[in-house]
Amino acid sequence: MAKTNVVDMTGKVVGEIELNDSVFGIEPNTAVMHADVKNYLANQRQGTQSTLTRAEVSGGGRKPRRQKGSGMARQGSTRAPQWTHGGIALGPKPRDYSYRLNKKTKQLAIRSALSAKLAAGQMVVVDSIALPEIKTRSMVNFLKAVGAEGKALVMTNDVEKNVVLSARNIPGVKTTFSGIICVYDILKADKFVVDKAAVEKLQEVYAK
Repeated sequence: MAKTNVVDMTGKVVGEIELNDSVFGIEPNTAVMHADVKNYLANQRQGTQSTLTRAEVSGGGRKPRRQKGSGMARQGSTRAPQWTHGGIALGPKPRDYSYRLNKKTKQLAIRSALSAKLAAGQMVVVDSIALPEIKTRSMVNFLKAVGAEGKALVMTNDVEKNVVLSARNIPGVKTTFSGIICVYDILKADKFVVDKAAVEKLQEVYAK
């Protein structure tokens, strides 16, 4: 099993933790991670875009000119797509873009993302992530101390209200907990800052 340092909220090394190789030590499967990210982004789409067809735009009740004899092309309506203010041909209509990946694929994507972060040295394990009060400055100081300035994903074991509210105004910082893990968020973050208890929970859930 691989080992990594555990730090406290001041950035001081306070111990080590063993990481399960089946969760944090596999060869990242880029194709599966790509499929998971595509699935996540597709599921975020609202699909509310809509254009009007020639049947839905107003006007065009009569033929604009006679069929023959004008020397111009025959036209049946001024609301055909080639006319100004005409309908849109083959334009988008409301639709559902969401689809599901199978469970094994999603789990492999999560293990691949976690392994990629550890291999790249972008994962920081903290013995306990908790704040006594809601204060953005405290969260900024914590992230700076553990080397997670910039884009960071902070994961706690359970929902920590003070942590969530202290981080919500910091650009590029997102919080989550071990019950909600997203491959897109892990890969997007420059640093993955995770509570020791959350690491143990992830290993319990995703270890083979």
